[in-house]
Amino acid sequence: MISSTSKSKAKSEPQSKHIAIIGSGMAGVACARTLVQAGHSVTLFEKSRGVGGRMATRSSAFGSFDHGTQYFTVRDARFARALQTVPGLCKPWSANTVRVLDEHGQVTAAGLPAQEAHWVPTPTMNALLGHWALPLLEQHRVELETRVRQLDRDALNPHQWQLHTEGPGGAQHVYSGFDAVLLAIPAEQARLLLNTSQQADGLAQQIDRVQVAPCWTLMLAFPQAMQPDLSALGPQWNAARSTHHRIAWLARESSKPGRGAVERWTVQASAAWSQEHLEDEAPRVQAKLLKAFSEITGIRAEPAYVDSRRWRHAQTTQPLGKSHLWDAKSGIGVCGDWCLGHRVEDAFVSGLELALTVA
Repeated sequence: MISSTSKSKAKSEPQSKHIAIIGSGMAGVACARTLVQAGHSVTLFEKSRGVGGRMATRSSAFGSFDHGTQYFTVRDARFARALQTVPGLCKPWSANTVRVLDEHGQVTAAGLPAQEAHWVPTPTMNALLGHWALPLLEQHRVELETRVRQLDRDALNPHQWQLHTEGPGGAQHVYSGFDAVLLAIPAEQARLLLNTSQQADGLAQQIDRVQVAPCWTLMLAFPQAMQPDLSALGPQWNAARSTHHRIAWLARESSKPGRGAVERWTVQASAAWSQEHLEDEAPRVQAKLLKAFSEITGIRAEPAYVDSRRWRHAQTTQPLGKSHLWDAKSGIGVCGDWCLGHRVEDAFVSGLELALTVA
């Protein structure tokens, strides 16, 4: 016979759910690892070839580029505890001595507060999320290069969800049997996907007020700087914010811990300039940003490597104002840095708090 105490305990134990998470940036991975720790089954869907989102890395013959997120800070105790699970993987970077430059590349201020450490994962920016997502990857619970196109109620069980996806070569597939679907993707993408479900109009309407600016990113490599007579190529600072109308941020990638020694720079365009030139062809954008880079840094040498990336959803200018959205009746939730701001830690907190709500 089972005692009444045992019956009560059994009733109080949370039932394991099968949950789909769309997006494998910081918010999605933080949400996934928290739900797995709570005993739920999670499948992570990612349209790109690897996890990381804007904590992205571009590889080249000359070394890697952090062409999305440049660094992160740690202010939330929960984020700090999570980072303790990967001791030594993240290291402080001298970006806390970042300069502020005027239109002509002249230093006008020291910039960021020296007392706040600026951290980068090693050896690349996406290494942190790659480590946290490893258990799901090993269990084949991550569907890479899989873009979710539509949400529908499951054809066999109307209380569950199914996802219509598109993979490499346009391959179509339907994944079914999900008790909940959580969207950890940019605000505009989340709004459009919610509209396909026909059951989450309230969530989509709340997202309408969110505003996110785009960003063009330029990547440059100067291997000739390794020559002894060119060891002092460029400025003596490693990172800077700029008021130049084309450029908002510059960083010497080779100054980051765990990176290669070849002189490499990542340049991020201003939000206004990126918006104005959002649909320009990449070669034209590269030429304009390279000219501005030379004006600011004084580096006139021809780079051996030039590449660019257009981020349509880069930096939040008007956040949602709450950590996440969750509709318990429909089983749909939304999280992302744009809920709270634009920092890596905002994304972590958003994913964590949505997971704790669902769990």
